[in-house]
Amino acid sequence: MRYVQLRAFHYVACHGGFSRAAEALHLTQPAISDQVRKLETEYDVRLFNRHRKQVTVTPAGQELLELTRRMFAIETQAHELLSETRALKSGHLQIMADSAHHILHILGSFRVSYPDIHVSIQVGNSEAVIDALNTYDADIGVLGEVPEGRGFEVVHLNSAPIIAFAPKDSIYAAKPSISFRELTKMPLVMREKGSKTRAKLEEFARAHNIDLPIRIEAEGREAVREIVAAGAGVGLVSEAEFGVDQRLCKIEISDANITMDEALICLSERLDSKLIRTFMPFAKAAAMV
Repeated sequence: MRYVQLRAFHYVACHGGFSRAAEALHLTQPAISDQVRKLETEYDVRLFNRHRKQVTVTPAGQELLELTRRMFAIETQAHELLSETRALKSGHLQIMADSAHHILHILGSFRVSYPDIHVSIQVGNSEAVIDALNTYDADIGVLGEVPEGRGFEVVHLNSAPIIAFAPKDSIYAAKPSISFRELTKMPLVMREKGSKTRAKLEEFARAHNIDLPIRIEAEGREAVREIVAAGAGVGLVSEAEFGVDQRLCKIEISDANITMDEALICLSERLDSKLIRTFMPFAKAAAMV
């Protein structure tokens, strides 16, 4: 096994094809194909399914990819450590958040200090956030519930109650607060499974032997918001994430103290990454305000 073979495999897997991997590495496609073929031949394993012009990773390839992600992330950290200057002037910080709202104030101060750092933000539910961190597809995660175990560095951001919301001109907006049982009689619009908001509501309903019917299931917080704004039902969200929307009004759930704790996390094993090490103090300073 050679470094160049693992690198060729890694780039093909990450870029979704031999041509794209060759472009990223500034090599020819035959050279990349040859390195992958030698790796597969040496260990008598198929790492990719090749069907016409489509290339997909096999189960064995997926296991190897999890290792090479860590391998090349560590290589990047070593390069940063040994670089001639420790001044952080460039780089790409990847953030996966269940709601970008919780880190806007952190990003503002970070960008003032490091304007040349490229920051990309993807949105997903809590399960997606954890998956992205574990596969090194994200450096920083923001989610509604801290995962169990000691593998994460955690910064607690805020805590807010879960509220209902409805169009301002709907019959459901007549009262500023309702009971949980009254809520269950409304046409509820909920996020997909994997959403911590939904999980907490379902847990509360089970504990109190209350049926929680879901009329519409939508993927993503914004989809739920637009469906509710169109008059199709009543949504639920952490009050901290409700924001300002002139079309909607908040409805307090009077007898259910269900709160969402939002946290910023990263893998403990990646705290030596220069980008992560630079970003975390901004998060901790914001959490203390």
